[in-house]
Amino acid sequence: MKKTVKNILFDLPTAWEAEIEGFNAVVTSIEYDSREIKKGSLFVALSGKSFDGHAFIPEAISKGAVAVVGSQPLSLWEHLSVPYIHVADTRIALAWISASFYDFPAHEMVVIGVTGTDGKTTTANLIYQILRTNGIHAGMISTVNAQIGDEVLDTGFHVTTPEAPAIQGYLKKMVNADITHVVLETTSHGLAQDRVVGCEYDIGVVTNITHEHLDFHGDYKNYLAAKAKMLQMLANTRAKSSGEIRLSVLNKDDISFEPLNALIETKKVDYSLSSPADVWAENILQSSTGSIFQACGKDFKVDIETNLPGDYNISNCLAAIAATVLGLGIDPQIAAKGVAELKAVPGRMEKIELGQPFQAIVDFAHTPNALERSLETTRKMTNGRVIAVFGSAGLRDRQKRRMMAAVSARLADITILTAEDPRTESLDDILLEMENAAVKEGAILGENLFSVPDRGMAIEKALLLANDDDLVVSCGKGHEQSMCFGETEYLWDDRTAMRSALAKYLGIPGPKMPYLPTQDK
Repeated sequence: MKKTVKNILFDLPTAWEAEIEGFNAVVTSIEYDSREIKKGSLFVALSGKSFDGHAFIPEAISKGAVAVVGSQPLSLWEHLSVPYIHVADTRIALAWISASFYDFPAHEMVVIGVTGTDGKTTTANLIYQILRTNGIHAGMISTVNAQIGDEVLDTGFHVTTPEAPAIQGYLKKMVNADITHVVLETTSHGLAQDRVVGCEYDIGVVTNITHEHLDFHGDYKNYLAAKAKMLQMLANTRAKSSGEIRLSVLNKDDISFEPLNALIETKKVDYSLSSPADVWAENILQSSTGSIFQACGKDFKVDIETNLPGDYNISNCLAAIAATVLGLGIDPQIAAKGVAELKAVPGRMEKIELGQPFQAIVDFAHTPNALERSLETTRKMTNGRVIAVFGSAGLRDRQKRRMMAAVSARLADITILTAEDPRTESLDDILLEMENAAVKEGAILGENLFSVPDRGMAIEKALLLANDDDLVVSCGKGHEQSMCFGETEYLWDDRTAMRSALAKYLGIPGPKMPYLPTQDK
C-alpha cells in the first residue's frame, strides 16, 4: 500500500502538531539527509552538536520533499509550501516514521537484540547460526553486513547500528522474504540516538559493558544507561503472533550484571563461565583452534565444540545458548550443532595463512578489554612470542589509548603502535601518548616497543621480527573496510594488508598493500 503523509503520521505513538493541508501527498522515502531527497520524500530535520537539519528545509523542499518534520515551533515554518510537522524529538520521530512507512515490520518477526562492548558480532552470528540449524528462516543485521535469506548486503565502512530508515528497510525486506526471526546487533550509539526505536525486541542479550565510547557518552554510567535502553524497551514490545517472550539475557561475570539486573522489569536469565547461573560452562578444554566444554542448565547438559578460541568466546557461546534454548525453546543438541557449524566470524581472530612459519591473525579487538582478551587468547595459541600491532582512534576516548598500550606492554612480547583512524588528530601525538603509557608499564622503546605510523609498514615490521612459532596479531580494524585520515576514508582491509605483507615476506605473488597517506612520509 502506498503511504501518504496522513497514513504515516496517524500511525505514530508520539505527539505531533501540524496544519492538515497537504497530508494526502504520497511518500516515496524517508530521508534525514537533504542530499538524498527525491520527489516524494518526507524530510526529517535532525539536529546535532555541529549541524542543524532545519537549515536544509528549503533545499529539501526544492528537491521534491512533500513534508517536513522538525523540532522547531510550527509558527516558524507556516510559510512552507508543504506540511511542516512539529515534534518534540526528531530522532524518535524518525524511528517511528520509518517503522510506519515500512508497515512496522518488526511486529511480524521475533527480534533478538545483541548489545555489549565486545563480542556483539560473534554472539549475533552464533545465534543466527543456531536459528538456521534449527530450520528457522532467520535474518541478521550486524556491523559487518545484513543477511536476508541468501542475500548479503554491505552495511557500510565504519558502521554502527544503521540509522532508522535503513534498519526498518532491512526489516521490511526480511518480512517480504518470509523471514520469521531476526538477530539485530545493537550498538550504544544506535540506542542513545534512538535509531532502534520501533524495533520491538523480544529478546535482549548483553555480552559485557566495559571501557569504550566514553568520548560520546561522557562516563561509564551514561554508557551503561544507553545499553540498558535495549532491555528496557522489551517492556514496550506489543503482543505478537509469535507469542509472549520478552526476555533479557545477562552476563553474570561482567561488571554490568548487578546494575542491569536491578533495572530490568521483564523476565531475565543469566549465563556464566561457572555456576551458579541459568546457563554455565563445565569441563572446559581450550586449544589454538577453539574450545570444547559442556553447556549446562537446570534441565540440560550438552557437549559444545566451537571453532572460536578463548574464554570470551565460550562466554559468547553461552549467551547464544541462553537466548535460543531458554528464550526460544530450541533443543540444546540443536544449539550445540549450530555453535559447531559457525567456522569463523570475519575479522575476529581470523587466521591468515600463506605458508609462513608463524601464525598471523587479524582481530577486531579495539577496546582495552578486547585487547586484553585477545592477547590472553593468542598467548595460549603459541609456544613462541606474541607480537601485537594496533593503534587507537583519533577524536575518540583518549583514556582508552593509554589503557590499551599498557595492556599490550604487559601481555605481548613485542608491541608495534600504528595508525587506526586518526581522523583530524595528529597521529604522531596519538602514538606518543601510547608510547609513554607503554614505557610507563615497562616496555623499552626500540627493543620490545616500536611506533610505525604507516599501518602496512607496521604489519610488515611485525612479520620481519617474527621467529618460527611466533604469533603476529593485528588488532583494531578486523572486518572494517576503510581508515579515516583527516575527513577522508581510505579503502583499507587489515586482512588484505596482512596477505600483502606475508606475500612480500615470502617472496610470492599477493595482493597490493592498500594505500594510506602515511606511505608518502
